[in-house]
Amino acid sequence: MADIRMAHDALILVGDGEKALLLRNHGSPMHPQLALERVLEQDNPATREQGTDRPGRTNSRVATRRSALEETDWHQLGEARFAAEIAAALYRLAHANQYTQLIVIAPPKALGDLRKAFHPEVVERIVAEIPKELTSYRVEEIQKALSA
Repeated sequence: MADIRMAHDALILVGDGEKALLLRNHGSPMHPQLALERVLEQDNPATREQGTDRPGRTNSRVATRRSALEETDWHQLGEARFAAEIAAALYRLAHANQYTQLIVIAPPKALGDLRKAFHPEVVERIVAEIPKELTSYRVEEIQKALSA
């Protein structure tokens, strides 16, 4: 991972579709010292555990043909909803001037969901985006991965 210079008091979001860690750099750009500020979590079981109905069917107006409709991906909808919750929390913090720099670390799919949900006030504070899964790492391991 590229060496990222995190300003003192920069906010780091490490998230995926079910968990988000908000970390703060209490150190300097040369010697970051990350501390956990907040954990956001969502219980989002697999689609097979959330939806029990079969996909619907539709009739064609022209002929007597019937077509199946695509099954709803409840798990993906939950991940997108969670990204919107994270984005709203970051907006509230930005609006209250709780951070000036934001580093976003998330898997590519979650990063895409977050980008769609971010308010312009949050986007202008983003200094780096890293498409990587680090939510299962300890804070010390995240700090080491960002410095490596």
